[in-house]
Amino acid sequence: MRVIKKSRNSDKEKCKVKLTIGAVIEEPGSTVKNKTGDWRTLKPVIDTKKCTKCGICWAFCPENAISPKIKINYEFCKGCGICAAECPLKIIKMVKEEK
Repeated sequence: MRVIKKSRNSDKEKCKVKLTIGAVIEEPGSTVKNKTGDWRTLKPVIDTKKCTKCGICWAFCPENAISPKIKINYEFCKGCGICAAECPLKIIKMVKEEK
């Protein structure tokens, strides 16, 4: 982890910002402990017939809700839509969550 010092208005006011190289999250999100799918408004749906299992959605999912076999665990999915945005084939659609 790299620590960067940023100075604000004066040298007396310094703050430290901790950044990881490559924006790697060293400690996974809290969804491993807390199921967060209950408050989702949109959910991703994958067209499995067109999916090539490239793994990009899995790699970009910030909460590890997508398995390497490209299955979505909706108990942990927050509905952020990053998987749909990053899918090169655009076969992941965000649909309204029906409770």
